[in-house]
Amino acid sequence: MSLFFDLRMLNWLLIFVPITIGLEFLKPEAHIYIFLASCLSIIPLAGLLGNATEQIAHHAGEGVGGLLNATFGNAAELIIAIAALQRGLYDVVKASLTGSIIGNTLLVFGASAFAGGMKYKSQRFNATAASAQAALLTLAAIGLIIPAAFHQLHSPDNVAPENALGLDIAIVLLLAYAAHLVFSLYTHKDLFKGKSGEAEEGDGHEKPWSLGKAVLLLVVATGLISWVSEILVGSVEQAARSLGMTEIFVGVIVVAIIGNAAEHSTAVAAALKDRMELSFGIAVGSSLQIALLVAPMLVILSHFIGPRPMDLAFSPAEVLAIFLSVLITGQVAADGETNWLEGTQLLAVYLILAIVFYFLPNAAALKVF
Repeated sequence: MSLFFDLRMLNWLLIFVPITIGLEFLKPEAHIYIFLASCLSIIPLAGLLGNATEQIAHHAGEGVGGLLNATFGNAAELIIAIAALQRGLYDVVKASLTGSIIGNTLLVFGASAFAGGMKYKSQRFNATAASAQAALLTLAAIGLIIPAAFHQLHSPDNVAPENALGLDIAIVLLLAYAAHLVFSLYTHKDLFKGKSGEAEEGDGHEKPWSLGKAVLLLVVATGLISWVSEILVGSVEQAARSLGMTEIFVGVIVVAIIGNAAEHSTAVAAALKDRMELSFGIAVGSSLQIALLVAPMLVILSHFIGPRPMDLAFSPAEVLAIFLSVLITGQVAADGETNWLEGTQLLAVYLILAIVFYFLPNAAALKVF
């Protein structure tokens, strides 16, 4: 069997891809149906993406495989954020960024540690690599917290310093991410290799895909996920309102969970095969990309495609959520070992934050300090 779900078990759900696209063009007012069809469409597409990533990891190693999965898994969030950026919906952009960071560190990593821990007493990964990534997460949190604190200290009538500060910090974060790539893919790549990716006992009959086939499937699946995700976001706000959800809850929790479907399925399945190196690389690596690559890119792009420059001043609720998620993730990953209890703790923190965002009114959640 493959590391991931057998595609034959998911293929029938692919019918919802044309259904979603058809509803979007023929019945755009049916927001709830579009929302449900989009969710069901992402499930098999995430399976395709996961299988392609597994095969690339087989050829290139766990570190590169995790990086590629995080990169392609974040493509949907980036496309959605750019669309919102063009319309000046900066609160929506920041909420989706917050949701992606806490969703990957707490929900994806937590579910992976829990699922793997139910099968294995403990799972190990390289503590040095984990510490380096945890330190980068802390750096990312600092880069998002400082602008919010600066907003409190200076006159709210003068936004020019905030825009300049956000742009300068965005450049620093991009440089930090570039340094991380050099560290993980060149100077210390041995720390991120993980297991060899060779066929496990009972799997020797499965013939590995060619690298070209894996890359092609990865690109196709990513494109479809991005398209379906964009359709989903166009309907999720109205659908969620019909279900009594606030906009901040939709942005931070609902959209993030759906947007992380690819990473979630891949990371959990990897943990079930005791490949926690790949699982950790997907979950935490995706959060790093959101905080150190996607967020700074959006700040820079806002100077060219947005109605006005976007700053990095997140709301108190978002700043607190990011800080707490980075704090507990760093503690769990510090020893290079996970078990089911640590996974439960991460999931518990995510549920607490989700409950807070559910009961938090939009006005209170989006108010910056």
